[in-house]
Amino acid sequence: MTRKYKRILLKLSGESLMGQQRFGIAADMLQHYAHQIKELRDLGVEIAVVIGGGNIFRGIQSGGSGIEPVTGDYMGMLATVINGLALQSALESLGVYTRLMTALKMENIAEPYIRRRAIRHLEKGRVVICAAGTGNPYFTTDSAAALRANEIGADVILKGTRVDGIYTADPEKDPGAIKFDRLTFAKVISLGLEVMDMTAFTLCRQNNMPIIVFDINSPDNLRRIVTGEEVGTLVEG
Repeated sequence: MTRKYKRILLKLSGESLMGQQRFGIAADMLQHYAHQIKELRDLGVEIAVVIGGGNIFRGIQSGGSGIEPVTGDYMGMLATVINGLALQSALESLGVYTRLMTALKMENIAEPYIRRRAIRHLEKGRVVICAAGTGNPYFTTDSAAALRANEIGADVILKGTRVDGIYTADPEKDPGAIKFDRLTFAKVISLGLEVMDMTAFTLCRQNNMPIIVFDINSPDNLRRIVTGEEVGTLVEG
């Protein structure tokens, strides 16, 4: 089967791991993502994953709690490590060699993120899970995804969401919303569309890193994308 992309950065939200739950990690969703990632690995695709932590804790939740924003952001980073450990275990249960790398040092459970080491793991066929965001407060996991994708020389960022692309409005609220198949970075800005946070989006634009926004919950979408089918919305140029 022909591959269009050799090396990808897959961005998953923490909320996507909740499934129908209101909190935590749903076993069926974890296995769903693990099987999809394994399918790509079996095709020879080099895969790095950045995962959020919103199913456990978001930095913005700290408002009014007495937790200062910087501390809240670090708590959110730790939540991404928990999700990374879960995804690592799920992948390894399927026989997929995996490395969890963190932007915050915690050598007992993960390797520190080192760019050259991450690239070497990818070249050896291991899935690299990048956790703890950028390791700095005030930056989202979208920013971490954009940063890591550019650092490792990924061909594309695949951003998995609950909807099948970018629309003129939220399709879950506006049934009249129109889906875009392709967009330029300039068009996204002119229309005020939310693809990633502005820091992440600007980094991708400056380095001409294409982004595909797609429905992660639809089976086979990842495989279809990497084999060249037009799925979701492509932002480039």
